[in-house]
Amino acid sequence: MDTTTQPSVEEERVSAWLVLLLAFACGLMAANVYYAQPLAGLIGSSLGVAEGATGFIVTVTQIGIGAGMLFVVPLGDLIESRRLVLTLLCMTTLGLLGSGLSRHVAPFMVAACLLGIGSVAIHVLVPYAAHLAPERIRGRVVGNVTSGVLLGIMLARPASSFVTQLSSSWHTIFYLSAALMAALMILLALALPPRRPLSKLGYFELLASMRHLVFTQPVVRRRSFYSGCLGAAFSLFWTTTPLLLAGPAFRLSQSGIALFALIGVSGSVAATVSGSLADRGWTRPATALAMLAVAGALLLTRVVEPGASFSLTLLVIAGVVLDFGVSSNMSLGQRAIFSLGAQFRSRVNGIYMTTFFAGSALGSALGGWTYAQGGWPLASLVGLVFPLMALVYFVTDREHFAKRESSAS
Repeated sequence: MDTTTQPSVEEERVSAWLVLLLAFACGLMAANVYYAQPLAGLIGSSLGVAEGATGFIVTVTQIGIGAGMLFVVPLGDLIESRRLVLTLLCMTTLGLLGSGLSRHVAPFMVAACLLGIGSVAIHVLVPYAAHLAPERIRGRVVGNVTSGVLLGIMLARPASSFVTQLSSSWHTIFYLSAALMAALMILLALALPPRRPLSKLGYFELLASMRHLVFTQPVVRRRSFYSGCLGAAFSLFWTTTPLLLAGPAFRLSQSGIALFALIGVSGSVAATVSGSLADRGWTRPATALAMLAVAGALLLTRVVEPGASFSLTLLVIAGVVLDFGVSSNMSLGQRAIFSLGAQFRSRVNGIYMTTFFAGSALGSALGGWTYAQGGWPLASLVGLVFPLMALVYFVTDREHFAKRESSAS
């Protein structure tokens, strides 16, 4: 009798509108982190930042995210999820308002760091979605929510460029997003069902247990390594292609570069497809396809010289394929680590996403430096190293992968 009623109860807990709301919320929150990226030069000039240090405008938010991943996200296994998310959203709203109101570099940096810490609410909501979903559709649900995250990341750059162009002020995008976050807080407070964590550990025991999870759960180590490698390739590509497109080979305007980024968004829908494949037990081939897609995308950009016939078309295709691979891998990885157990989903997600953002930071730094040293040929070659490293680890760990992740799928 219970087996006939339980699925319908589970389906109610993960209704389509709730999944859509979670994806929408995660996308809006993820976008906050990337609004400043295409505006770094403009913000730096306005705040009196030296030209060589404008990259730190984006980096300080990443520092906040890293701190939040390590010290705040694990609280999802200790504090009621809705209350934690709403607290972090309040912090995000204050960070956005502080960024918009800033007229000097120091308060802007403090606000940007606060914004980064608050933005890790995303990584409380993703395992929350996995908790709500029944096992048989968990991959699809996580994939849908992850698609929202990636759409937010990719749409943030063109959105901030367009809003700034229309308003003639970089402050506007921060004010607008702060208003959206305030509205989102009200919506989530009304819509999210409560979720009580299972862990009985204290906070410092919780942090210490993350180290234990890394050493005792091979799937966490492996999937985190994949995530870091593909995150590095992703960030390197999207940091250097605007430089390439604005350079003498293409001479695109800011609007043209924004349109290029907008087209690349289509690849992020892969997270939904890959999550469904994982639910059917096809985790391994889907993972291989994701890594090959990222490597293939970078190789595709090297087929012809930048500025030659069809080079822009190939670059657009490469952007879509690369986003397809990265979003697929993220969804597959979260499906695998969330299958380890509900009691520490927030902690393993914190580990997993910390490596993604660490890889992204490395990719951004290497992208800027390698492009300055050797242009796109050198930058794309360095970017290609990362998916190849992931592939090497993938193929050399086949037996253990098949035993652990096929059963988790």
